[in-house]
Amino acid sequence: MSHIDYCLYFHGGVSRSDLERRFGISVAAASRDLACYRGLAPSNLVYDGSDKVYRIGEDFRPINAFSTDRVLSWLRQGFGDGLALGMDRPIAADCADLLAPPSIEMLGILARAIYAGRVLRIKYLSLSSGASSREIVPLAFVDNGQRWHVRAYDRKNGRFADFVVNRIELAKVSESAPEDCESLIDDRQWNSSVSLEIVPHPGVRHPEAVAADYGMKRGVLVVTTRAAIAGYALARWNVDSTRKHSLSPLRHHLWLRNAEVLRDVESAALAPGYAPAQSEVG
Repeated sequence: MSHIDYCLYFHGGVSRSDLERRFGISVAAASRDLACYRGLAPSNLVYDGSDKVYRIGEDFRPINAFSTDRVLSWLRQGFGDGLALGMDRPIAADCADLLAPPSIEMLGILARAIYAGRVLRIKYLSLSSGASSREIVPLAFVDNGQRWHVRAYDRKNGRFADFVVNRIELAKVSESAPEDCESLIDDRQWNSSVSLEIVPHPGVRHPEAVAADYGMKRGVLVVTTRAAIAGYALARWNVDSTRKHSLSPLRHHLWLRNAEVLRDVESAALAPGYAPAQSEVG
């Protein structure tokens, strides 16, 4: 039913042959699927006998609500959650992919550890200290738009931290078990949220264009995010996070007008230009 929803909404119509090609089913099975869909949502489609195609109805309402993220993925990769189906995409779309996607093998090791609640011994390449061995308790994944991280409790430094997946050279399951204080519910930054008030950069000549870009209401976009990823988000969106919007509006079309909310956010150091006010230091 989801495929029929998709074809009607984004192609304007669906035919029996569409279903036959997509799913490798018989003519009779495709006819049954269309009849079933029509029974569930008769106003969603109108049969066009001249082309033997069901056209989208004026009162179309999808049977399954569309997720924006899922639709964008369909448009980039084709319907089917990115499966390599060997089918042409009728609508051209592309994106700037990750420069170096994480390895499936390492993602599998980390995911299994998260799911089973295991501790890992890893060899990690840090920008500040180089290669080192440490024990971590993997808890969640974070995609910052450029790299994948694993959120984990770092026993070496006694805190929750993010590790770039591609910098983990080795990972083996440890015999030790996670302590009570090493669970995701104890990660304050992960469980805390901040509301970011993002507005057009005051230096932009036509702020209404920026407001339209981001669907702002009354010139502001309020985004609530985890404290643990707030800095990543502001960096990805290229938001000027200085107190007096001092970064160039040519590169930063957005400004964080309530930078004070980042005071207790550990990831704030990643936000473009952010520095705590003197009254917040110490």
